[in-house]
Amino acid sequence: MSLAQHKEQFITLQNGDTFCYAEHGQDKNGTVLLIAGLGLQLVYWPSALIERLVASDFRVICFDNRDAGRSVRSTTPHPSVLQQLRGKAPKGAYGLERMAEDTAQLLAGLHVKRAHIVGMSMGGMIAQTLTSMYPDVVESMTSIFSTTGSRRVGQPSYSTLWRMARAKAPRSEHEAIKNYHAMMTHIGDSTAEGAISQWQQYAKLAWQRNGSKSDSKAMFRQIGAIMKSGDRTQLLNKVAAPTLVIHGDVDRMVHPSGGVATAKAIAGAKHQVLRGLRHQIDTIQGHRIADSILAHIQLNKRA
Repeated sequence: MSLAQHKEQFITLQNGDTFCYAEHGQDKNGTVLLIAGLGLQLVYWPSALIERLVASDFRVICFDNRDAGRSVRSTTPHPSVLQQLRGKAPKGAYGLERMAEDTAQLLAGLHVKRAHIVGMSMGGMIAQTLTSMYPDVVESMTSIFSTTGSRRVGQPSYSTLWRMARAKAPRSEHEAIKNYHAMMTHIGDSTAEGAISQWQQYAKLAWQRNGSKSDSKAMFRQIGAIMKSGDRTQLLNKVAAPTLVIHGDVDRMVHPSGGVATAKAIAGAKHQVLRGLRHQIDTIQGHRIADSILAHIQLNKRA
């Protein structure tokens, strides 16, 4: 199992911020935009998923969100640990709405009028917000192991929260790999073929792309965005695009109730529970998820 090889490029959006992105394949059947999760970079997406989409003649675009990887760093406040525990974003923090605006401007800058939007975890929240706020740019939406923002659903397990609270910022590449491996051992599936190798490969590359340093404040700002936007259930009621909600039944990072609530909030949404799916996209799960996305796209093309 390996991560996809990316030829990275940069684009300055209308709002003046610069973002790093990569694209694969040609637009014969349309464009699929992949939105990564909390603190994750565009290099997270495994080749298994991207190659499956490209083989079906889709142009695939992935990018670093604001405050991740090689994209812009914000100057807005980040929540303290106490504020995170209270679920309260600091004054001046940006919300998921700003990240949705970034995404819409990225599509416009790349001359993509409409795209199939796929987001995982926090990326699913951004996809949901984008689809609500900018319906004209969304052909279809797929939300993967994500949630509505309601504090009553989709919460991490207590064991996950405990590990997150104890996590310390890495001081070296070795510590970055060790920390990521420890968290993924808990929320992911170490028995999946090639999973441990992928974890090590991703953590090493992410450390290097981040300038060989920890950037916890940037990730905290993303956490602040989630907290500031809060419960998006009413916003999701406005989603009109064909929607597929994918969630695993053993997710310790985002409880499966988050997927149930997301599908319930969006009229006509299809909810697919993948047995054995944790908070991880490995080779096998990458193929399964890609096949689900393709089936969703084709179904709605025929509709």
